[in-house]
Amino acid sequence: MKGVVFTEFFAFVEGQHDELFLQELIDAADLPSKGVYTATGTYPHKEMAKLVATLAGRTGADAQTMLKVFGRHLFARFHSGFPEMFEEGQSAFDFLATVGDCIHVEVRKLYPDAELPQLEVMEHRPDRFRLRYSSSRCLGDFCEGLIYGCLDHFGTKAMVSRREAGTRDAPAIDFVIEL
Repeated sequence: MKGVVFTEFFAFVEGQHDELFLQELIDAADLPSKGVYTATGTYPHKEMAKLVATLAGRTGADAQTMLKVFGRHLFARFHSGFPEMFEEGQSAFDFLATVGDCIHVEVRKLYPDAELPQLEVMEHRPDRFRLRYSSSRCLGDFCEGLIYGCLDHFGTKAMVSRREAGTRDAPAIDFVIEL
C-alpha cells in the first residue's frame, strides 16, 4: 500500500483528534515500521489494518465504518491534490468509469510499484452504475468510502449497495450505485 494513504490516514486521525492521540495510536498499534511512512514509499497493507483496528478500539467505532469514513475523506484529498484528474462537466458515474483505465494509469506514472485494485465497469447507465472491485487486500469498505466521497464531490444523491462477486481465491465486490 502506498505511503500516501498512510500519511493521509495520519492527517485524518489528527484532524479528528489531535497529535497526542495520533502518537498514542501509532504506539498502541505496535507497527514494524513504527509508523514512519513517506508518501512515495510502499508498505504492507496489514499495517493499515492494524492502525484501523486500533483506532476502532480506541474510539468505539467498528473498523468497517472507520474505513468507509476514511475513504470518503481521502477522495476529497485526492481531488485537492490531483485536480487535473477531474474533468469539467463530468458526472460521478463518468468519473468512476475512468478510474480503472485512466486514473490508475496516471497513478502508476507517479508510483510505478503501486499495487492497485482491479476496477471493472460492469454497467454504466444514466441512473445505474455497477463497479466490480477486486483486490487481494480486501478493502471493500475503503472502496465504498471512496465511492461515497465521489458522490459527495459531484453532488450526486444515490444509493450504494454491494454484494460479494468473487471466489475465495479471487475476492471481488460488486458495488451498485442507483440514482
